[in-house]
Amino acid sequence: MADQVDKERLKALEDRIEAAKKAAEPETKNSEGVSAGEVGWRMVTELVAGIFIGFGIGYGLDTLFGTMPIFLVLFTLFGFAAGIRTMMRSANELQEKAVKAAEDEKE
Repeated sequence: MADQVDKERLKALEDRIEAAKKAAEPETKNSEGVSAGEVGWRMVTELVAGIFIGFGIGYGLDTLFGTMPIFLVLFTLFGFAAGIRTMMRSANELQEKAVKAAEDEKE
């Protein structure tokens, strides 16, 4: 009879430990919880990085060939276009995640 009481107490203790572990676990942030500010900064960073990389390549080529404004302007515009393209790719990726989340929510 003492064994039965011990088993019941042990089971109750295990249940309390499991409940305490679940309560102590931090809630994970999923990809749907991305704020608009984070998305905005990501896109601005991608655009500015593209422009600066294009500027750097253009300046380097102009310095190398001695043709100061030609490659600088050309590659800065290419960098701008690449930054816009990267921004659009990021926006499409976020939109696909939102659509998938909405579909999963319906199910």
